[in-house]
Amino acid sequence: MLIRFSCKAYADITMFGDVGLQMLKMMGHSETVPGAILAEDIPAALAQLKSAIEAEKNQPNPDPLEDEEEENFIESPVSMGNRAIPLIELLTAAAKEECDVMWQDATNSNFL
Repeated sequence: MLIRFSCKAYADITMFGDVGLQMLKMMGHSETVPGAILAEDIPAALAQLKSAIEAEKNQPNPDPLEDEEEENFIESPVSMGNRAIPLIELLTAAAKEECDVMWQDATNSNFL
């Protein structure tokens, strides 16, 4: 599944479903798609998302494997903090312009 977040104040953002659902949960919302946040609720959702991202940053990460061979190199996964940047920007713009934020399933969309 793909989830598209949209508002009038910012370009649409599309995320993989599992990441989008986790972002919704971090904002204090159910994992219901489609859904929306009213303009007056956006500052609280933004604060919750930032707080959850900060809490995740403060959790200890397991030490990466120390293998000197390049063939066994394992890339680090993209952190939720980095994945959240576009959504944080969208929510910030929506809060500034006082507009609602909506999300929907974009899996079968012709235009992503």
